[in-house]
Amino acid sequence: MTADDAVVIDVAGLRMRYGTADVLHDVTFQARRGEVLALLGPNGAGKTTTIEILEGFRTRSAGHVEVLGTDPARAGEDWRARVGVVLQSWRDHGKWRVRELLAQIGAYYTGYTTPWDPNDLVAAVGLAGQAKQKIRTLSGGQRRRLDVAIGIVGRPEVLFLDEPTAGFDPAARHDFHDLVRGLATEYRTTILLTTHDLDEAERLAGRILVLDGGRIIGDGTAEELARRIAGRDEVRWSLGGERFSRPADNPARLVYELYGEHGDGLHDLEVRRASLEDTYLSLMHRAELAHQGGPR
Repeated sequence: MTADDAVVIDVAGLRMRYGTADVLHDVTFQARRGEVLALLGPNGAGKTTTIEILEGFRTRSAGHVEVLGTDPARAGEDWRARVGVVLQSWRDHGKWRVRELLAQIGAYYTGYTTPWDPNDLVAAVGLAGQAKQKIRTLSGGQRRRLDVAIGIVGRPEVLFLDEPTAGFDPAARHDFHDLVRGLATEYRTTILLTTHDLDEAERLAGRILVLDGGRIIGDGTAEELARRIAGRDEVRWSLGGERFSRPADNPARLVYELYGEHGDGLHDLEVRRASLEDTYLSLMHRAELAHQGGPR
């Protein structure tokens, strides 16, 4: 194994109990350098608890956890300087100007790492035009970009993103996705994000983890999970004014055969891949049946 694909998050048998209630049950997964993972699940599934343990903000009940080779529960300031956190909201100082705040926070990393230059950072998150504005004058989407800038100011090796694009308009979301991809590919930052936006998870994450009831019930790429969980792709077409559809393990072959048989008589031909939403809903349905004692 090379340094470029080293394991940077290692979780095995993670358990968390509050009183007599277990909220995490033997959660186990790994993440490698430069990997983007999306942690999905309904409210109460254990996503926030898992993230807070990895960030070092919460002490686990049992299990093995290492981030960058260190147990977060015992980590010091040098470790924390290598980790970035973007919370759902951040209580900032409204009188500060954007660039000034980022420069001030960046100064805290001196001696640990080389922080982003504030001018480069505001450009990277799309706030160059607001660099001299007071924070209280920013729009909701601009404030969210500032949250992201604060999370990455120290050039973290691991970045935790909690609902990162909440409040973003479509253009801002597109720019943010480009930023995340750049962090992963150019800087080899390992990114673990939670989101309820399944389209965002499918676009950003190379791997999907699905939590329900404190257990991982799905782990793989969106395509792998779709094949295992949601079933086959579907080919749809029109012929002679009628609509047809057929599930297919190899949709390209089916399309080829349809053209060979019907030629230009085919219309409205489309291949519908099983989406992450299909997969997620199938997993949730299976989990609900399991909770009720029904067939999986």
